[in-house]
Formats: sequence, C-alpha cells, structure tokens
Amino acid sequence: MERDLFGLCPFVTAQKLLTGKWTLLILHHLSVNTMRFNELQRALPDLTQTTLTKQLRMMEENGLITRTVYQQIPPKVEYSLNGLGRAFFPVLDALEIWGNEYIAFLKEKVESC
Repeated sequence: MERDLFGLCPFVTAQKLLTGKWTLLILHHLSVNTMRFNELQRALPDLTQTTLTKQLRMMEENGLITRTVYQQIPPKVEYSLNGLGRAFFPVLDALEIWGNEYIAFLKEKVESC
C-alpha cells in the first residue's frame, strides 16, 4: 500500500498544492496585482464562476492566498498572495522562462517539418 507523502516529500506536497488546472494561472495573476473575483474571472474567461470559487477556496485553505472582505455596500472582496504565496514568485519566474524556451522549441520543431 502506498502511503501519503503529503507534508513529508517536498515534491509530492508541491504537486498536490498545484494540481488544480487553474492554480498556476491564478497565482500568476495575483503575483502582478491584488484582484477582485470579477477581475480574475475577466482575466481567465474560460474559467467558470464555480470553478474559480472552488480554486480560490482551496488556495486560501492551503495558505497560498489571502481573502480580504471589506465591510461596505456593495460588498468588496479582494484576493492577494500572502507570504507563502509570494515565496512562489521565483518558481513562477522560472516556469515563465522554461515555458518560453519550450515555446521556442515547438516553433523550431514546426519550422523544420
């Protein structure tokens, strides 16, 4: 029987925190600015309201983001990266560099055909 390595192995732990299809894109957008729900929805038009809600809740429960509710009318809620989420900046930067290199590789592959 395979035991759960979450919280024991850094790779398994990171993988489980980042498994959501939209997690990296949400982290990317929040790394640029604090955003409201509708702003995130506009930035990610293929993401449904239900899925965005689930992703944000999961990311908040996992300690990656902070949800700030302002007591005003109409209600205002903002999402931002907290310390743990901001610690992910170098990883996002590295993923962007690697992603651009891979895109270049794909373009070369297509051009050589």
